Amino acid sequence: MVAALAWVYIHFGGLPAVASVLYGIKPVVIALVMQALWGLGRTAVKNKLLAVVAVSATAVGLMGLHPLLLLLVAGAVVVLATQIGRGAIRQSVMGWTSLGSTARWPSGKGLLKSAVAVTTASLAPFSLGPLFLVFLKIGAVVFGSGYVLLAFLRADLVVHRGWLTDTQLLDSIAVGQITPGPVFTTATFIGYLLGGFPGAVVATVAIFLPGFLLVAASGPLIPRIRQSKIAGAFLNGVNAGSLALMAVVSWQLVRTSIIDAPTAALALISSVALFRFRMNSAWLVLFGAVAGLAIRSVMRYP
Repeated sequence: MVAALAWVYIHFGGLPAVASVLYGIKPVVIALVMQALWGLGRTAVKNKLLAVVAVSATAVGLMGLHPLLLLLVAGAVVVLATQIGRGAIRQSVMGWTSLGSTARWPSGKGLLKSAVAVTTASLAPFSLGPLFLVFLKIGAVVFGSGYVLLAFLRADLVVHRGWLTDTQLLDSIAVGQITPGPVFTTATFIGYLLGGFPGAVVATVAIFLPGFLLVAASGPLIPRIRQSKIAGAFLNGVNAGSLALMAVVSWQLVRTSIIDAPTAALALISSVALFRFRMNSAWLVLFGAVAGLAIRSVMRYP
């Protein structure tokens, strides 16, 4: 189903009706991500230490630190603070600050080098081999919530390789919300956009494969992991880092999808429907699609 929608998107995405549907669904997706962010936050932030780590990780993530490194550092900081004691908390926070200062907000020559790097990445040729490796890595390291996937997708496909634009990424997420199944089906859509049907197959297999292998391999280890205080502290830190990644990608997606007053209103209405009235997300996505068609028809948006 997702591959079929990707075909429709490629061949008819420029039609006003399709553009209007996506116009209305994108703000709804923002509300859905915010709901997931809130749910993960209530689970991940168990104490003040984890709250500090989550806030600090969000700041560092906004500065450009790669999502995988951010998760590893978040886990290490919590382990350090838990094992050494309260004194380590200050050191950990100072470490986050110093790490953030090197996470690249370039200026001058550094800005020029970054611009060249981005341009070079955008010119990198696409092939199925690197696509498989990208989604294999993402499937192996995504932790905390399916929506953390969005941070890795943006870092690898938009920022690093330049294979997608922010708009295409958000469209992929929107289509993933239309169809049943996990958020990971977004990989199928992206794979089709980049490499046709072979790309869809490669991306889908790659992102789901680590889950099957890791579940089978980690079964005997779960009891030992649960008994380890160090492992527990590390996983708590990774959860806090996952929360930060979701916050960062939410902000980036808001900038792409909330483009005018109607989309801001749709996002607000969707948030109220989700948080206050617990509206089913499928009906909310349908509402967004219909609202998008109506708004662009009446107001004659381009």
